[in-house]
Amino acid sequence: MKLSDIPFGTTDWATIEATEHPGETGSARWRTQQFGEVRVRRVDYTPGYLADHWCSKGHILLCLSGELHTELDDGRIFTLRAGMSYQVADNAEAHRSWTENGAQLFIVD
Repeated sequence: MKLSDIPFGTTDWATIEATEHPGETGSARWRTQQFGEVRVRRVDYTPGYLADHWCSKGHILLCLSGELHTELDDGRIFTLRAGMSYQVADNAEAHRSWTENGAQLFIVD
């Protein structure tokens, strides 16, 4: 990822309109900013959320609150708690996530 042509700025995430993205169960509310080819999001997952797809997109993800479980297509499962992050490249390991009690994430992709 190359960050270029992005002037200094701040984001008040509470002022960004949220879009609803249903999962297989539960839903995700995305607040999204686009900076050229870089998408930055604050995502709130409802309790009981389970992704409705396997994702192959690369991300850098920071768990702000709650707990998120991510399963890779080879069966490994990783758990993030507040203050933990993960990173994965485009087209590396396909992954999908779920949360039992909800989670809030900061994602750059």
